[in-house]
Amino acid sequence: MNGKKWFHRFQETQGRQPWALITGGSSGMGLEYARQLAEIGCNLLLVSNQDAELQQAAEELKQGRAIQVIPHYQNLATETAAEELLAFCQTEGLTIDILINNAGMFFFEELSMENEAKALTMMRLHILTPTRLCVVFGEEMKNRGCGYIINMSSMAAQLPCPGITIYSATKAYLKSFGKSLYFEMRPYGVGVTTVCPAAIATPLYKLKPSLLKFGVKIGLIGTPQWLVRKALKGMMKKNRVVKPGLMNHYLPPLIAALPHGLVDTLWQKYK
Repeated sequence: MNGKKWFHRFQETQGRQPWALITGGSSGMGLEYARQLAEIGCNLLLVSNQDAELQQAAEELKQGRAIQVIPHYQNLATETAAEELLAFCQTEGLTIDILINNAGMFFFEELSMENEAKALTMMRLHILTPTRLCVVFGEEMKNRGCGYIINMSSMAAQLPCPGITIYSATKAYLKSFGKSLYFEMRPYGVGVTTVCPAAIATPLYKLKPSLLKFGVKIGLIGTPQWLVRKALKGMMKKNRVVKPGLMNHYLPPLIAALPHGLVDTLWQKYK
């Protein structure tokens, strides 16, 4: 199903334009979700802690389109972030039809007391807040009998490696959580799609632009445009998992097969 057909079917059955809530919607993958959903006519609520980027993204997305775009500045790595976001939507009278749990962070470091605060922030951002958002917005979707949820996991969910100890563990949680929630929400007409991308050319990993460009050129790194097209297509079909790219299939088994001694040597060299 292409986006325009899905959009027209939604309008026919629900009698209105859909609203999409995108966390981390001011840059990277989140902004690409916003662009592609804007193209088919969805209203957008963009949530991020990057205020200037939020305002810029909202202005860009509204240009030449008959849609509403609301930029909402909020720190999502707090204990009450989901409830606060739900309260904002209720105050503004927004009915969220698509929830995209995309906000995330990354660091490559040995876990220690020095970076414990970053690790706790990551766990809130990748585990607590997406879970609570699925609960509070999912309850509204269940009551309406219609809704779509995307949870952004990662190929790293299959790669418990040193340096990304917390990152891979939190992404594994999102993968398991989303795949289970799919069955719980399905009887209510709500789709839950877990997206597990391999390497994607976004600022998240803080690689040099030249390295990102080279990785895309040789096919080792995908583009956000390619990944988001695949993810939204899966969401519209209410697929359980979207796991595109050959790397998703051959890299995890190869890394799992590495001798522990070699992993130790590589970690000591590159940490």
